[in-house]
Parts: sequence; C-alpha cells; structure tokens
Amino acid sequence: MAALFTGKVLMANQERDEVETERELGRALENKVLLLYFASGQCPRCRQFSPLLRDFFLRLTDEFYVERASQLVLVYVSRDETEEQQSAFLRTMPKRWLALPFGDAFKRELELRFAVSEVPAVVVLKPNGEVIVGNAVEEIRRVGPACFRNWQEAAELVDRNFLLAEDFDDWTRRSITEPIRRLKYKLDKKTEAKNKERKAEGEESA
Repeated sequence: MAALFTGKVLMANQERDEVETERELGRALENKVLLLYFASGQCPRCRQFSPLLRDFFLRLTDEFYVERASQLVLVYVSRDETEEQQSAFLRTMPKRWLALPFGDAFKRELELRFAVSEVPAVVVLKPNGEVIVGNAVEEIRRVGPACFRNWQEAAELVDRNFLLAEDFDDWTRRSITEPIRRLKYKLDKKTEAKNKERKAEGEESA
C-alpha cells in the first residue's frame, strides 16, 4: 500500500510530523485495510457523515472499545477551501488519522484513479491497492463497525486475530451511560468465568 504514496507526503493528524520516507510509510500502511476519506468540513453531507466515521474508526482502533487496534488506517483527502478549514476539521477527528497535505496535487490524481465525483466518499483498499469497496459510506451507515470484518476477510490480512470488545449489532443505540454499562459487562463476564473455574475445581476435588 505504501507504493500508492511513494514519493508523497502524509501528515499525522494534530501534529506537525510528516510521514514521508518509504520506511515510515511502509510501517504506517503495511498489512492494513486503507480507507481514503474524500470530504470537506464545510459540506453539509460530510458534516452529517463525519461524526459517524469518527465513531466507526474509534470503535475499531481505540483500546477503550477493542482488545487491540485493528489493522485499519485512514487517509483524509481534503476538499476544504482553505488550509485553516482542513486543520479545523481534523482537530475534531481521531489523532490516528493521516492526511494529504492541503493543496497537494496528488488529491486530483486519487480522485480520478478511484472515480470520486462527490463527497463524502470512503474508498476501501486492500494492502496491495486493489479496491474492496468503491464507496463505503452507505455500508458504514447501515452496518457500522461490523463491516470491517468483511473488508478484513477480503483483504486477506496476515493477522486475523482481531477481536471486537463488544457486539456492534446495536451500534446505532448510544447513551452517555454506555461506557459504564460496557465496563460492568466486562467485569460481570470475568466474574462469571472465575465462578465457573472455582465450581469445576470443587467438583474435581469432590
């Protein structure tokens, strides 16, 4: 996947660091499903979808939600009118996101290569650059984080030991108490497992 960005510069979100060497790009993109997010912070449809994508990404990469981060990387390809607008938008998004620098001519090349005519658009790619989904916006809206499992299977990633920390079937239902309920669920599960072990040990000794 790093070959797609050979000779290009990617920016690490909310930092001034540039991910530009072949080795750095390889480390950031190798053996991962890549999302190219074409959007603008000023576009009404993008303003509606971007919070969903932020949630989607965090639930797959933030250790609060998963046992370990998934093999997923996102590159923001901006259609913002100014660099200030792009920076303001990225400040509201996850720090793990990468971004094409504002005004980079490579943006147009990517739009043509992946036939992006409107935003928002999320192009899903295998590590070798092949397209898994031309525009996954509706799939992400409809299925949520569970759709990553399909992409992971299609991408044939080397490590398949990804494990979600919760069931996302009801992903659209959220409340401020959800993290507390999830923590309680995890603790209850651990307690239940320990009780089963003790019961089994008691039966063996009897």
